[in-house]
Amino acid sequence: MDKVKEMRLVLKNLPLEILSLADFDNLPDAVEDGATFEENALIKAKFFREQTRLACLADDSGLEVDALNGLPGVHSARFAGYHADDITNNQKLLDELKKIGVTESAAAYRCALAFVDTDGTELLTEGKISGKIKTVAQGSGGFGYDPYFYIDERRTMAQLSVDEKNLISHRGAALREMILKLKRRFR
Repeated sequence: MDKVKEMRLVLKNLPLEILSLADFDNLPDAVEDGATFEENALIKAKFFREQTRLACLADDSGLEVDALNGLPGVHSARFAGYHADDITNNQKLLDELKKIGVTESAAAYRCALAFVDTDGTELLTEGKISGKIKTVAQGSGGFGYDPYFYIDERRTMAQLSVDEKNLISHRGAALREMILKLKRRFR
């Protein structure tokens, strides 16, 4: 639900009613078997458009850590297993860094957004923010790997307000680009 809150805040000025999967009963899970964030976002957007018969905007995003050869990547939400939570995923990240003797690494958050309209039209955007993963957590905001993702030498994503985060984040960048595409489409 944290992603939905961020998206609603950025998309609030569009003349759309924004629903989340929680607004629907008994939707099955989409099978995210793409090799890239873009493929997974499109898989989800198409799948849930079919399930709901509504236009759908789907996100796939995650963390790529250089020292881990891009892991967790498209498996970021399930890095520690299918039903993993933020705590277990972060612990797995720390364990993997410890195995190779690394306490910090260049890293990037990436986000792909896919919009599929009721007529099948597809729009794709992406965003990225580069930073560092460090093994010392800071901040209590955000979610996911945010307490370990340093945007500079002092601050993590978890130390930013939602508004600050949306201005610089991977998701914020992808959403701003998507807003431009949606405005052109619905002019």
